[in-house]
Amino acid sequence: MSRNIRLLSRKRAAQIGGTILLIVVLCAAFAPWIAPQDPLRTDVLHRMAPPSAAHWFGTDEVGRDLFSRVVHGARYFLLICTVSVAIKAAIGIVLGVTAGAGPAAVDLAVMRLVDVMLAFPYILLVLAIVAMLGPSLWTAMIAVGIAGAPAYARIVRSEVLAVKKEEYVEAMRVLGAGQVRITLDTILPNVASSLIVYTSYAMPLAVLSAAALSFLGLGAQPPLPEWGAMVVGARTLIATAWWVAAAPGLAIFFSVLSLNLVGNALRDVLDPRTR
Repeated sequence: MSRNIRLLSRKRAAQIGGTILLIVVLCAAFAPWIAPQDPLRTDVLHRMAPPSAAHWFGTDEVGRDLFSRVVHGARYFLLICTVSVAIKAAIGIVLGVTAGAGPAAVDLAVMRLVDVMLAFPYILLVLAIVAMLGPSLWTAMIAVGIAGAPAYARIVRSEVLAVKKEEYVEAMRVLGAGQVRITLDTILPNVASSLIVYTSYAMPLAVLSAAALSFLGLGAQPPLPEWGAMVVGARTLIATAWWVAAAPGLAIFFSVLSLNLVGNALRDVLDPRTR
């Protein structure tokens, strides 16, 4: 572990991405102290004010301070990353391990279910789930998690199938270990590195999907300071007040970029095929 951390710290991608991600985390943790104003407080006398010393990122169409809203939006960014990927990983790991380590009949049944879900385009499946549950931020996170679970399950299954053929797994079986013990103590620890790398790539997709749902009016609802919802409210103001859309848009861009950079560095460090 310490060796991997040292290797990761030497990667330029990890340094840049980690720095941006650390800023996002600090903004989320200390938002009430960093933000100069209440993100929901309106001031119609200063609506659509350009960036200035009083309002670093300017104000929106009802006079809310954009810097304060972007800072508080970091909390929703991390919430989306955590909840969506946790749902995706929980369902995907259970299905993938059950299919890869279980009997052939179970493998066939589980993978046919996964194939049925993959037969639907990703965004259509997300929209169908949101339509059934109703538009909200939590609904968007649940929909993104469920829709992304089949791809996660296929990756987990392929890794499990590769690992279960290794000699050390056969040795455990010869020594009398049960299938459950082999799966939990031997197979899962040896596929963990691949799952960590894939998770780092799943987070940006989850954020962009949630932002897309907010843009369609099916995700976070106003006046919540979620970056995707903020872009929705600013889409008609680009010509007259570009900063209203630029502030949350750039926040999404740099945050997703940081996750991709960290993911690339994790792949280089944890995947032995790249070394």
